[in-house]
Amino acid sequence: MNVRFKSPEVLEQALVHSSYLNEYPGTVSASNERLEFLGDAILDFIVAEKLYQDFPDLAEGEMTRVRSAMVRRETLAQIAKALKLGNYLYMGRGEEAGGGRQKPANLAGALEAVIAAVFLDRGLAVVRELVLRWLAGELQELMTRKGEVDYKSRLQELIQSKYRAAPLYRTVQATGPDHDKVFTVEVQIGSRVLGRGYGKSKKVAETEAARNALEQLRNDFTG
Repeated sequence: MNVRFKSPEVLEQALVHSSYLNEYPGTVSASNERLEFLGDAILDFIVAEKLYQDFPDLAEGEMTRVRSAMVRRETLAQIAKALKLGNYLYMGRGEEAGGGRQKPANLAGALEAVIAAVFLDRGLAVVRELVLRWLAGELQELMTRKGEVDYKSRLQELIQSKYRAAPLYRTVQATGPDHDKVFTVEVQIGSRVLGRGYGKSKKVAETEAARNALEQLRNDFTG
């Protein structure tokens, strides 16, 4: 996470699953459930603030839908897995034997508790930067959709009309750590590469590749 805690004990509490408290009473004062509650609210606020500031055209209902999609359990669990958060959880033997370290609910809850711990220990500015870095891929995908320009559909229609073929998208490279990967995608017809795109997710990279291909084809047709 690259966050230095002033009080490491608050981070330790964020990693205590309730099953550990039940099996080892007296070893820790509390589980991470209260921190999880606080972290959930902080996460919602940070995402809501970002949407309000960066997407002035989004209506209230749309902002609510987008926020819910960005902070869903699956997304949080994926971030927690990339951070290997499950390896550091304190949990009871029964929960661990049942695959508790990989359960999406446990991972998502632990991540929310960690968010609260960072907020309490380092403040809003630090936790905001951390959360937005974790959600950069989701935000980039939203930015791609912002203009409501479906480059992939436009490219497919153009290629089918001109070449009677369908474009093929191929991931040629993925760099960076699991929680911060950058994908490189090429779109091609047969062996001809039409465009290349980069993004925090394959979907974003494909959209950028399609946009680049449209620009190249436009130059070909007008040149």
